[in-house]
Amino acid sequence: MAAPALAQEAFPNRPISFVVPLTAGGPADVIFRPLGNAMQAELGQPVVMDYRPGAGGTVAMDHAIRSRPDGHTLAIASNSQYSIAPFLFPMPYDNDRAYAPVILVAQAPSFVVVHRSVPANTLAELIALAKAKPDGLSFATAGVGFTSHLATELLMEWAGMSMLHVPYRGASAATQAVVSGEVQMNFMEAAFLAGQLPGGQLKALAVTSRERHPLFPDVPTVSEAGIPGFETATYWGLVAPAGVPAPVLERLRASTMRHVSSAEERARLVQAGFLPVAGDAAAFERNKAEETAKWGPLIRARNIRVT
Repeated sequence: MAAPALAQEAFPNRPISFVVPLTAGGPADVIFRPLGNAMQAELGQPVVMDYRPGAGGTVAMDHAIRSRPDGHTLAIASNSQYSIAPFLFPMPYDNDRAYAPVILVAQAPSFVVVHRSVPANTLAELIALAKAKPDGLSFATAGVGFTSHLATELLMEWAGMSMLHVPYRGASAATQAVVSGEVQMNFMEAAFLAGQLPGGQLKALAVTSRERHPLFPDVPTVSEAGIPGFETATYWGLVAPAGVPAPVLERLRASTMRHVSSAEERARLVQAGFLPVAGDAAAFERNKAEETAKWGPLIRARNIRVT
């Protein structure tokens, strides 16, 4: 009887919370603060960011999922939460039934980046170098199980090479490690690469998107660079607790879609380093299935564990 009662209430009738799986200042802020501002203007209630990092994002997801299912609490979710975390962390909720997708907003592909001292100017040269000296090159990541880590593991799996993993506490620290030459290689998102090319301390050998990135059109895709079909990205969307009344969920979906589909917002996302998706609930579910099929077997095959 709860859902009909909720559906009769005015929505929204209090502030809406975006529960964030990261600390303040990360990509979630760049993507979702403007979305929150647009929703606030349209729906007439403040949209606030509620930061709850930890356990691969499952802390934030669990908090949102356990909230009252009335549409006032949404979780910012990436594929790290909905497709990767189930293979790395004990899940406090049913990942298949505990939430409903609102929208898939954007993706952030990565660039295969090396320090300028590495004697490789193409992806093929990097692979040849790594094969000639197994574990002779090191790669930085934002931490075990992050997409930068899994993307590198996937590249090593597909290319048949081995490099030494050096995990750091976050993407900023991993970026600085490569810029300083402390490690040789990293999968780096465009937001961290800006200012380093051209003429900086880094060389970008390839990008993991299907097509070249608009900000760096001279950098080939991994497929173009010799590994056909290789694509990885961090995907970002919004989910609601299961049980949100259908009219409320549809209003949220319509409001968010209007904003992220606009030409102005799409251009803003590209300039910030992201690729706009503006995918509906069905697109979100397809992405979840595809990402789960990609990362689950890799995590098991390469025995990746968070300790």
